Amino acid sequence: MQADFPIHLKAAADATQACLAEAMRPFGDLPIAQGMRHAVMGGKGLRGFLVIESARLMGAPEQEAVYAGAAVEALHAYSLVHDDLPCMDDDDLRRGQPTVHKKWDEATAVLVGDALQTLAFELLARPDSGLAAQGQLGLIAGLAKASGAWFWVKRRTWPQRRPLCL
Repeated sequence: MQADFPIHLKAAADATQACLAEAMRPFGDLPIAQGMRHAVMGGKGLRGFLVIESARLMGAPEQEAVYAGAAVEALHAYSLVHDDLPCMDDDDLRRGQPTVHKKWDEATAVLVGDALQTLAFELLARPDSGLAAQGQLGLIAGLAKASGAWFWVKRRTWPQRRPLCL
């Protein structure tokens, strides 16, 4: 696998990016949709890769894992968009590109992050994901717990963070 790692990473990134692009296609070219696309582009796709490879190790078909990988990538992008806001880390660049609040504005960035967060859960709940309903519920509950109060709220109250927004 070591020699094939870049190939597998790119394949997983391409699959999750395609899934995200298809999920966002109905949103058209509105500023929030543009911001969502901007936020999910350009990363390595490592989180999606880890989801897909973990599923493969458990014997799950890749097509079922792609939606979960895309969901994790969408949730990660949401966290970055909100983390970049002036009231948090106030970053100007992300992945060598202007952050969402710099390219558009703060209000758009908040809405982009919110939309990406809910898109993550929508991807897991889609009937065409190939997952059984019980599996979907487990993934949704797991993502909610991992991205809810036990993670984000605790993280935002670390002494070095100033929770001024969100």
